[in-house]
Amino acid sequence: LIERNPDLVRRMTDDGHLVCNHTYTHKNITVMSAEDIKNELSRLEHAYTDLTGKPLSKYFRPPEGTFDLNSLKVVCEQGYKTVFWSFAYADWDNNKQMNPQEAKKKIMDNFHNGEIMLLHPTSATNAMILSDVISELKQMGYRFSTLDELEVTAS
Repeated sequence: LIERNPDLVRRMTDDGHLVCNHTYTHKNITVMSAEDIKNELSRLEHAYTDLTGKPLSKYFRPPEGTFDLNSLKVVCEQGYKTVFWSFAYADWDNNKQMNPQEAKKKIMDNFHNGEIMLLHPTSATNAMILSDVISELKQMGYRFSTLDELEVTAS
């Protein structure tokens, strides 16, 4: 993602979003050696820092949500906290984008307190609807936080 979308990554950083680790190659980490997992994490860290001059946030989301105890242990040993989502929909295939109204309904119908929403940043549908989704949820009394902010409140 970083090499293919450097402007998007810079914008995410400049807009104050946390940019976190999802591995460099987006491969299944459960079939990797500990050294390969460490390499995946550090390659992404270096690519991000080379692009932005800033350190990558120490949160990790496993590609495809695939994990096992060994991979989680290795990730933890590298200083990462693994974070999973509680809501996702099929938005990752840019050639099969859901109708914007349908996607918005799916998000709104499934929203819940404490939700960690997985939305892919390259989705044209997400780009069209996200402002409305955020506005409507705020009107309903919800607020949005970064993982850092949530971690402080949970401590």
